[in-house]
Amino acid sequence: MQALAQHLTPAVSLTSARRRFHKVGTSGSVISPRFACNYRKCGRLVVNAAAVGGEEEETRQAKEMAAAKKRWEALIREQKIKVLTPREAGYATQLTNKVLLDVRPTSERNKAWVKGSTWIPIFDLDNALDLGTVSKKITNFAMVGGWWSGSPTLVYNKDFVSKVEEKFPKDTDIIIVCQKGLRSLAACDQLYNAGFQNLFWVQGGLEAAEEEDFQREGPQPFKLAGIGGVSEFFGWTDQQRAWAAKEGWGYRLVFTGRLMGLIVLVDAVYLGAQRLGPLLQEMQSH
Repeated sequence: MQALAQHLTPAVSLTSARRRFHKVGTSGSVISPRFACNYRKCGRLVVNAAAVGGEEEETRQAKEMAAAKKRWEALIREQKIKVLTPREAGYATQLTNKVLLDVRPTSERNKAWVKGSTWIPIFDLDNALDLGTVSKKITNFAMVGGWWSGSPTLVYNKDFVSKVEEKFPKDTDIIIVCQKGLRSLAACDQLYNAGFQNLFWVQGGLEAAEEEDFQREGPQPFKLAGIGGVSEFFGWTDQQRAWAAKEGWGYRLVFTGRLMGLIVLVDAVYLGAQRLGPLLQEMQSH
């Protein structure tokens, strides 16, 4: 929702990507939304021209995203990319020679995947430890809500197209899927520009799929593979509420228990702190 800007720019945060219209941008490639960061010097935040530069970057990204949206809509409107529902995609992979290409990052793929699918992420986890990447990760976690949603910092996979070319001839019927349908659309754009002609996009992604649409492998339902963070731990996501409506009270009680445990822990810490103060004063007086 993680690099479509300079290629569309290799460094990406999909959290910010999803917040501004799905945040993916252009130049025939994949847009990589960037955060304008002020770096620490001598323990202080240096606030300077970066603020103005950040606004210019936001404007540039917005234009790129708008251009990407128009380009993708044209690909679909002109039927250069065919649209499938998750159910249609499931039937197609089981009854025809079409292959299913999963372009999700590692964090989502490891939770749930379609049996027999090929996995080549268009964005993946940014594991670099340089100052810029660490700064982005801190910004994503603390200021963009990563702690709440669990959305990781992602980077565009520069080898995405070449790896697909190694795996499949360009006349292969390829069904492309991601979690919500955004990154797979960007992947369709990339592959179409590389010469692949028989591309199928799964509208809504795996989050829109029912469990019976595909043969699933992995520990989580498809609908829950894209969530994380504090909101997932306490069951406060829309996806979990919808899932709880199907599963009933047994599923809800797990999260109710976690919430009650947190309340008890906070109470214990509060009471402990109240008693610790007088105890320390008494020890000091002696």
